[in-house]
Amino acid sequence: MHSSQRTIAHYKVDKGKKDGIDMYVGRDMTELSMTPKGDWKESELAFFHHSLQQMTPYLNVEGQTIHREIIQEIEKRGGLQRNEATYTQGTEISYD
Repeated sequence: MHSSQRTIAHYKVDKGKKDGIDMYVGRDMTELSMTPKGDWKESELAFFHHSLQQMTPYLNVEGQTIHREIIQEIEKRGGLQRNEATYTQGTEISYD
């Protein structure tokens, strides 16, 4: 897959470091729930998609609806930026 291709399965989330541990840096779900999905940053969509995906079996109807809306917004934007190395492509952007 070429590095410019986009997908839902692979993404990079804005991360911060605290005591050597990666952590999510962004708005919390309380604030985002009052914000249209179209105004969410890609990193927020990616983080909450991943989080909700891991909890899918335990989500109630409202949680499933939020997750579905996040997926629909990701798809509307053409997927998420792939930032994972492949056999033929690394994660670094090369400028010729």
